[in-house]
Amino acid sequence: MVSAQLHLGVAIDGAGYHPAAWRVSAVEPAALFTSGHYLKYAKLAEAASLDFVTLDDSLALQPGGEEVVRGRLDALLTLSAVAPATSRIGLVPTVTTTHTEPFHVSTSVATLDYASRGRAGVLAVPSLTDAEAAHFGRRPAPSPADGEAETSEVLDVISRLWDSWEDDAIVRDAATGRFIDRDKLHYVDFEGRFFSVKGPSITPRPPQGHPVTVVYGDSPHAVGADVVITCADHLDAVRAAVVRFPGAKVLATVSIVLAETEQGARDRQHELDARTPFEPAGLSFAGTPAQLAAELPRWAAETGVAGFHLRPAVLPDDLDLLAGEVVPLLRAAGVFRDGYRGATLRDHLGLGRAVNAYAVTPGA
Repeated sequence: MVSAQLHLGVAIDGAGYHPAAWRVSAVEPAALFTSGHYLKYAKLAEAASLDFVTLDDSLALQPGGEEVVRGRLDALLTLSAVAPATSRIGLVPTVTTTHTEPFHVSTSVATLDYASRGRAGVLAVPSLTDAEAAHFGRRPAPSPADGEAETSEVLDVISRLWDSWEDDAIVRDAATGRFIDRDKLHYVDFEGRFFSVKGPSITPRPPQGHPVTVVYGDSPHAVGADVVITCADHLDAVRAAVVRFPGAKVLATVSIVLAETEQGARDRQHELDARTPFEPAGLSFAGTPAQLAAELPRWAAETGVAGFHLRPAVLPDDLDLLAGEVVPLLRAAGVFRDGYRGATLRDHLGLGRAVNAYAVTPGA
């Protein structure tokens, strides 16, 4: 019996998820601040037909001292540069919501959707530290509960703004000089706890209708997104996240260290931890590609997750083995598709095109 098809996303952050990755990676540190670095890994993920890549971001420097990478590029702008040079892979930047107006988030992500021809997503996260708040000086850092609640409200607002242009609002009638049908633009008139937004957007409705919305799902306030990524570190907690978010596709985070032998993977893990002790979020795996290809379907069957958000310890090493060996084994087992089935990220995830909340259905 063939198991359910898995959805797979991969993080392409810096030199890898492990803070010591830059010390063992073949990548030159200066390359971490070029779009070409991230394009290389997006293309590798695309060649393996993965659903999407994520790129982390924050309004604060990475924690740690001289032994960790400090500094980062803006994730959304970087993936906007990657977009024209890729054709199928979904592009999901992290965007912080606490100090960024939802109007700006909506137009920026819509622009990424246009640049990628329908492959954009947004991983919405709150900014909860005093250091981040101090960069702006407008408000104190919110509590975790308020930060998550505000993020949920942002997702509501940006979805309304994406809908504020109907799909056929642009008429481009040269004879009459009429570019848009004003009746097909809508005020969103949103009044919430955190925001008041009039609308309409300045950007036409994105190619997907709604770019894919993603949140981390380890808070009761993480609701309203298309995809929920849980960073739970054991299977019972992963299973609980699936139950908690029945309307979303729930993916489990798995941090991976791979080698051709199990002992080799353990040695790599030990070397990294000896340089910089680190406990990754989510599930952890150190072993061979064949072992990971066996574990992922088993974990999915036991928990009910739709798939996994994979975090390679070191780039390019672990991504090379993931794309070159793990994915073909999953495909041979019938649990991962052979190539892409559609053109958009919503197609990859089986979400379908979003319905416009403001459009009038004929005959309604």
